[in-house]
Amino acid sequence: MSLVENPQSRFYHSRGLRLHYLDWGNVDAPLLILIHGGLEHARVWDQLARQLCADWHVVVPDLRGHGDSDWSTGGAYAIPDFVPDIAALVAELGDRPTTLVAHSLGGNIAVHYTALFPERVNRLCVIEGLGFSPEARAKRDAKSRREQLREWVERVRELDRLGPSEYPSVEAAVERLMGHDPLLSRELAEYVCKRGLKPNDNGQWRWKYDHQIRGFGAAEVASVEASDLWQAIECPVLLMYGAESWASNPQDDGRIRHFAQAQVVSIADAGHNLHHHQPQVFMQYLQNFLTAAS
Repeated sequence: MSLVENPQSRFYHSRGLRLHYLDWGNVDAPLLILIHGGLEHARVWDQLARQLCADWHVVVPDLRGHGDSDWSTGGAYAIPDFVPDIAALVAELGDRPTTLVAHSLGGNIAVHYTALFPERVNRLCVIEGLGFSPEARAKRDAKSRREQLREWVERVRELDRLGPSEYPSVEAAVERLMGHDPLLSRELAEYVCKRGLKPNDNGQWRWKYDHQIRGFGAAEVASVEASDLWQAIECPVLLMYGAESWASNPQDDGRIRHFAQAQVVSIADAGHNLHHHQPQVFMQYLQNFLTAAS
């Protein structure tokens, strides 16, 4: 089989939205779905997808509000809002058992989907996608639900006021991205920006995501830990963390105990975007996990 250089762009529908995904071919191979993080897009997985598509039918969605997918009217971007979209995508692909690899927001969505439909997921790799650490959750919940809800309303009102970020050029966006994530290579930053920006009528450039995603959703105000969902996951789970990340490692904070069969890997010299910071090391761990006996 010849390797695919450029995937097919396809669309499906979920809850009134037209959602986009990339299909890397090899449809007779086992299904592998890659789910990007918040404020990203499907093309951030291109390098990994090219390495995997010889052995897998790789499919990469743009989450609602991201990339070439529709935006949600009214800012429906809480974690539960995304889960039916993944269920609709799996149905679009023939309701086949799948393996999920997902980052950050995408990881949280993948965890929820796997917990609700454990019979449909063979393996799950989550890159820093378990949400609030116990410490962060305790700090948040020191405030009353009323206080948290008011802060959320004020945050989304501020997003309305500010509107989306704009840049005079793609190069300016690259500099901003690298300033936010200094462990990212310039080559990858340029690749992500060129495929993740679109021009405005005023000559400025803006990201191809709905800025309201930054407001999350009211459903997440004073939300409980999802450990009851984690306990429902039956398949092998790989939880990956960057040693330089702000995220709390579940091996250290105790959340690992809620998973029936999970392993935690910490990657040195990597942060929240560890699959971008140390792609070869990440790929080695991932390949070992994907090919391990159950």
